[in-house]
Amino acid sequence: MSSEDVEHDDAKDAKDVEARFHEAVNMTPKELEDWLGTEESQSVGVGEGESVGHRSGRRIVEILREKKADRSEDDHEHMRKVAGYVSRHLAQRPDGDVTGTRWRYSLMNWGHDPLK
Repeated sequence: MSSEDVEHDDAKDAKDVEARFHEAVNMTPKELEDWLGTEESQSVGVGEGESVGHRSGRRIVEILREKKADRSEDDHEHMRKVAGYVSRHLAQRPDGDVTGTRWRYSLMNWGHDPLK
């Protein structure tokens, strides 16, 4: 495989990651930033101190605000993680109204509001 082929595969992978990320994240940077400042946002998740999901939300805001051309491999790796998390979590949707549920709050920390 030539270096051109590798670069083409990397570009294709980056486009796929971008598409999956933007499909998963349906909150704007401002909506997500405002949400992360709420007690509800900080009441869910795992991890000592700031939860993994809350920290991820802050990173998502940064990614959404940067130029696509400036995104690093670390950014793309986090975008992959976000798309996977949202996909898995959506598959576990509880029955009934999810408006005030920990399930929804956790998803929102990862940039996805299932009520949108």
